[in-house]
Parts: sequence; C-alpha cells; structure tokens
Amino acid sequence: MGGIVGIFDKGNINSAADAYYGLIALQHRGQQSAGIAINNEGVITCYKEMGLVGEVFDEKILNLLKGDMVLGHVRYSTSGQSFASNAQPLMVKYKNGSLALSHDGRLINAFDIRDQMEDQGMIFSTSIDSEVIAALIAKHYKGDIVSAILETVKIIKGSYALAIMTKDKLIGVRDGPGMRPLVLGRFDSGYILASESCAIDTIGGELIRDIKPGEIVVIDEKGIKSIPGNGKDPKKSCIFEYLYFARPDSIMDDIGIYKSREKAGRILAREQPAKADIVISVPDSGTPAGIGYANESGTPYSIGLIKNRYVGRSFIQPTQAMRELGVKLKLNPLKEYIKGKRVVMVDDSIVRGTTSKKIIQSLREAGAVEVHVRVSSPPVMNPCYFGIDTPSKKELVGSIKYVERIKDFIEADSLGYLSLEGLLESVGSEGEGFCTACFSGDYPMEI
Repeated sequence: MGGIVGIFDKGNINSAADAYYGLIALQHRGQQSAGIAINNEGVITCYKEMGLVGEVFDEKILNLLKGDMVLGHVRYSTSGQSFASNAQPLMVKYKNGSLALSHDGRLINAFDIRDQMEDQGMIFSTSIDSEVIAALIAKHYKGDIVSAILETVKIIKGSYALAIMTKDKLIGVRDGPGMRPLVLGRFDSGYILASESCAIDTIGGELIRDIKPGEIVVIDEKGIKSIPGNGKDPKKSCIFEYLYFARPDSIMDDIGIYKSREKAGRILAREQPAKADIVISVPDSGTPAGIGYANESGTPYSIGLIKNRYVGRSFIQPTQAMRELGVKLKLNPLKEYIKGKRVVMVDDSIVRGTTSKKIIQSLREAGAVEVHVRVSSPPVMNPCYFGIDTPSKKELVGSIKYVERIKDFIEADSLGYLSLEGLLESVGSEGEGFCTACFSGDYPMEI
C-alpha cells in the first residue's frame, strides 16, 4: 500500500516542492517511508528515507532536488519488510536509459516471477514486489517504453497503480480491475498523477478524471496520450478505500468519499438501531459514518474521543505491539461528555478487534454507562492479497468469532455491523464494480 504523486510541469525546476506537499496530503496512505525522484534535463536522481514526509525532507534537501518532472511515494509495507532499501520510488537502469517507479498495490505472482528471473541471472536489491515490475519493464525494453510496459502488464497479476518516470515521460498505469486508485489532474503549465484527488487539490491543481481500469496514460512535451485497457477484466475497485483508506475529501471514480461514508452511517442506523444518549465516532475515518448514524437515528452526535494529530494510523503500524501503543497515544475520551451516558460508538471497521477493545475500556473508565458499537462495514472475514495488511485469517477477529463472541471479546454491550448490501448501497452499487473479498470471499481473480 502506498501513495503516489507524479508531476510533469515543464519549466518549473521547483517541482519537488509541489510533490512534497502532495505527499503530505497522502501521508495517511503510508507512514513508514517517503521518497522523491527528480528529473533534471533527463538525469534522474532520488532521495528517500524511513519516516514521515516531514521527517525525511526539509528545505535544504528540497532545494537540492531541482527538476521539472518529479515522482513521489509514501509507503507502508504489505509485501517486503519495512527497511530503507524497500522505500520508493525505485530507480532502475535499462538499455540506453533509466526510470523511476512508484507502486501502490500488491502482486500475487511476484514470487514466481522473481524466482524465474533470478534463475536467469537477474539480481534484486530489495524484497518488494515493485522491483519485479521495474525489472520486467527493463527486460522488455527494446527502444519503446510503452511497449515494455504493455508486455509487463501481460505478465503481472494483482493490484497496481503505477507512476513511472523516464528521461522525457511521466506514465500512469492502473490494473485491469481498477483495484487501486489513480487520478489525473492539471496545472496551468503541466499535469499531475496521484493516488487521490486530495493531493491534486492541495498543490493547486484541478482534477481531470480517474485513470480508467487497465489504462496507460503517457504525459510528455506533446501532451497526453491514452492507451486504453483490453476491457477483459470486470471493474473491481477496492471497497476498503471507500470506507477506510481514502481521505474523506477525495473523489474516487466519481464517488465522494465523505458522502458515501455518511450514507453508510445512515443505512447502519436503520439496520442496527440502538437506544442511547449520544453517538460518538472513532476519528477520523469513522466520523462521517458516525454523523450519518446520528442524523438518521435522531440521537445527538458528540465528540467523544479526542485524537492526537501527531500520531499515525494504528491499523497500518507494522507490529501489533506498536498498534496497541498507538491506540493509547492517539485517542483519549472526553470525560465530561461520556460520564453517565449510554454511548453508541461508530467505527468504519473492526479488523483485529484489539483497537476496539482498548477504546471501549477507555470509555468505561471515563464513566460510560453502556457502550454500543456500530460498524459501518460487514465483518472482515477474509485476508486481502491486494494491498491491505490482513495476510492471514487468524489475525481477523471476524473470521474466527460469531458476532456475539466478537461483542464479548471487545467488551461491548451490543455490536451491530452494516450488511454487505448496505455497504454497496452507500457507494451506489447493487453488487457490481467493487472488490468485496475481505467481506464476501469473492476474489476478483484466482489466488
């Protein structure tokens, strides 16, 4: 999983600063490493380190990164461990040139491809599947980078949004089912590729459209060229983007994230009512659904949990111990609004259950009389192989416990989930267009 920013702004040698602010806007998509690759008159250089964007880059470093084409990336690991060597963008040299590549997603056949290429003498310097993509592009390059990319996407399987920078081109690629998001925007003098529209907004650009599933977009001095996908794959955007990962002010495939989450909360209130004095939410991704639940149920919405803005997202911390510490540091109950109240706590999902349990304990310590948990998604029952860090069923509380047992495990007075039909309704779907495998077990391709 990660966040991508690519900028083609001919004549603006300070494009790295724009990429920096775009990555800040996408920091929620990855908090383990950050990197920026810059193209200065055809020469590509890269700076990347472990840490948040603001920790990796300062004014001195950005002033050294001069160029009018730039590629940025923030990462959290789902394939390959969290080391500096695995940070992106990746730099790869090939015949007569070099490229930088940023990847959001996860391949399901990366290990097989890697084994075959190592048997042929290829040497890999990282443990991430993104390097397999870069190596395949280099291998198939015969003078035309687009042809090399087309040959590569015939081989790789899984989810990927790619931004690729060569000496004279910025290229965006989206997987056939469109599982990972990628959008196109523009400046007065150039173009932007990004994982989410909020990054385009932040750096003063204008959203043009989403890159279509399977599409390759090539940006150079001549303008934009689109190579459409083969159309063989049914569209299967990751529904977890809509309920958790994406920033609420983003728009994905013409769906407003905030609006869909608020609607999910309204549907949840109809499906899973509760008698309570106040509705609170788990910030930030649970807040729109909490507001929707309160609006639909007529129960007053209140700020019940204060978030420390300087602590990252607990779900995407790399170890369980760090996740649990992150919960304590991140959320603190507002006691004067909680004490003596029956509370409905709305969250977007329950993955492992440990976070919910600790929040409920803190609410009871703050004086809550009852805590009723309502979740604006179905139980997460199946592992994701496409970029969400739920690699095995044993880590998913929804796969090993009935709802009543989950309620007891997290120590709630009651627990209610949104139905899959309700979740799909919140994004305007009757079952088409979305990958729901983490809830339904219906994977978009053979694993």
